[in-house]
Amino acid sequence: MELRHLRYFVAVADDLSITRAAERLNIAQPALSHQIKSLESEVGTALLQRLSRGVALTEPGRAFADDARVVLAAVDAAKTRARRIATGDVGQIRIGFTSSASFHPVVTGAIRDYRSAYPDVQIELVEETTASLLAAFRAGRVDVAFMRPGEGEVDDLWARHLFDEPMVVALPATHRLAAETGALGLSDLSNEGFIVYPRRNGRALYDGIMAACAAAGFSPHIAQNAPQLASVVNLVATGIALAIVPRSMARLATEGVRYREIRGPAPVAPMTLVRQPAPEMPHPRIFTDLVLARVRGEVGEGVASSPEAV
Repeated sequence: MELRHLRYFVAVADDLSITRAAERLNIAQPALSHQIKSLESEVGTALLQRLSRGVALTEPGRAFADDARVVLAAVDAAKTRARRIATGDVGQIRIGFTSSASFHPVVTGAIRDYRSAYPDVQIELVEETTASLLAAFRAGRVDVAFMRPGEGEVDDLWARHLFDEPMVVALPATHRLAAETGALGLSDLSNEGFIVYPRRNGRALYDGIMAACAAAGFSPHIAQNAPQLASVVNLVATGIALAIVPRSMARLATEGVRYREIRGPAPVAPMTLVRQPAPEMPHPRIFTDLVLARVRGEVGEGVASSPEAV
């Protein structure tokens, strides 16, 4: 039994006429009659009662027609779903991001835009360190990610540098420099303790901060390590030490923390969009196209590199 047999029978059941069904199916009436008889033989019972004009469904025929319609509807739905998955309209996408990336309006805005444009795609959000996201790509646990990789870390992946985000100084509210206004020079921090994001979790930010401090003539004293940048800000609030963080983290209104711009040469936090070079499904490609279009628009408005005043 093939699907065409079911379609033939349903057409006859709908028209109650082999002649009209044959015309609608665009096949010869004798051929359709032969197919119906073959179907009845396979089912093992008469499905139609032949009348002088047209046909009538037998009791088994009515039941078979109902079940055949369910089967055909399921097949059509399966084909439609497969096509929608192939075009990216439904399915699943796993979007990774670092904790600091989640504060940037380009990242949150892109995810919001994608959710609005593709409401039937299930979005799984994965927050990890840059090092963990790189491992997740190798393990196939993430499809696309916003991260801050170091040089050479994503050479085997598709990657696009989106923008360089300025970094700022996060100070305890009780710090002597917190009450002042204007930008700080990095050399003003040479005798301060620093809370840093460990290099093993993301070497681009760590190396950028160390290099900027070295250019200012000192090597920072590391008072505390923190596994996530959000944790860095929380530790600053305790008064332990200060930190240098991406500017978008000033959006995190943490009590007890004040932010100051950095004057002169300052470290930046590069943002990179990463995915597999040739993803099997279209969702990562569609998402990356949406992100790149959004960044082009926001850079044109001067937003991506300067998301908010501190």
